[in-house]
Amino acid sequence: MQRIIIIGYMGAGKTTVGKALANALGMEFYDLDWYIEARMHKTVPQLFAERGEEGFRLVERAMLHEAAEFEGVVLSCGGGTPCFFDNIDYMNAQGPVVYLKATPEVLRSHLLMGRTERPLIKGKSPEELGRFIAEQLQRREPFYSKAAYTFDVSLLDSRAKVGQAVEGICRMLGLKPAAKPPSHTNQPNNTKP
Repeated sequence: MQRIIIIGYMGAGKTTVGKALANALGMEFYDLDWYIEARMHKTVPQLFAERGEEGFRLVERAMLHEAAEFEGVVLSCGGGTPCFFDNIDYMNAQGPVVYLKATPEVLRSHLLMGRTERPLIKGKSPEELGRFIAEQLQRREPFYSKAAYTFDVSLLDSRAKVGQAVEGICRMLGLKPAAKPPSHTNQPNNTKP
């Protein structure tokens, strides 16, 4: 398998599941946001602040077209990546795309517990965050639902459940885990849009 692309809303567990899936399959893991930061020498929040969302999305598209050409990788994309330009169609042409689907309530609880800086939700109260997620998810669902595969991650609250998710995704894709995982993942720091 040349590549698997993971999409879904922020807080769905794309990085957590993506890393575990890559390890299980003996593939390398790339997080598109980390890749952008390494290539641009700036954090995603800095890029958002300097260029605005539209400018960031242009950078993100260019970097997607680079990273999605790598072979033997699991690529986790930012929550908005599939929703701009022709990104979702491009992703589908590169390999199996797996949408990690969760309810707005689960996403809200994950984001409230998270420690990463996410420019799109910065400064929102828990109530505002809940409304924001529900509205954005409604707008993004038509793009997310274009993924070839959908996997429900609403109950992804422990290491054991991450392992079960990986097993389920492998079954869904018709893949068997590798005997030995790779030694590293490509990960600079911990920021998300």
